Amino acid sequence: MDADKVITTLERLADPTIAAHSQRFFKTAPGEYAEGDQFLGIRVPQIRAQVRLFRELNPRDIEAVLHSPIHEARLLALLILVWRFERAKPKLRTDIYHLYLNNTGFINNWDLVDSSAPQIVGGYLFERSRKPLYNLARSKSLWERRISVLACFSFIRAGQYDDILALSEQLLTDSHELIHKAVGWMLREVGKRDPESAGQFLRRHCRSMPRVMLRYAIERLPEAQRQAYLKGEVCGS
Repeated sequence: MDADKVITTLERLADPTIAAHSQRFFKTAPGEYAEGDQFLGIRVPQIRAQVRLFRELNPRDIEAVLHSPIHEARLLALLILVWRFERAKPKLRTDIYHLYLNNTGFINNWDLVDSSAPQIVGGYLFERSRKPLYNLARSKSLWERRISVLACFSFIRAGQYDDILALSEQLLTDSHELIHKAVGWMLREVGKRDPESAGQFLRRHCRSMPRVMLRYAIERLPEAQRQAYLKGEVCGS
């Protein structure tokens, strides 16, 4: 079992109609954030089903699959790493974490980040210093910045909000909408669990934060409360 076998298996599942849709949905046209990415056209449940077949792939071959120009292959490699990480002993978890961060250039779309960063980066840093997240948040790479935000989902689920609130503040002036959406999403998740902490952050920043970020953060609030934020009626209080 090797990397070539993985690619051959995925190629058998290819669907040109789905691939054409994915090319548009994931913004692969010239000048878009995933310019040039290649899709076979495989739905995510089908990709997840392959984890069982290839979960024993050695790290060298997982990394080779992660380097594939095919989007679904990179997603499968990441899902295998997540599967392995969640069952690994500490030494292997460390190895997977470093393999992940050494290959962020191939974790280069929002679905790839979102399906792996909370489990691997968030999982590894859960009982460690969170400083690497702040370094990632300063990266020129859009995807490393998104990794820093999504890794915090692991902490949010455990009732730890300090890091995502600090990173959200650090990223308020970020220029990319995919970061605005990610930060807003995580703030919304904080709000589900601790409305007061999220509310304090939003009231302090809702006039200056990107509009998309604000809309994502308040999406699940009652309509009157949403409108109060959108109109700035509670901002600065």
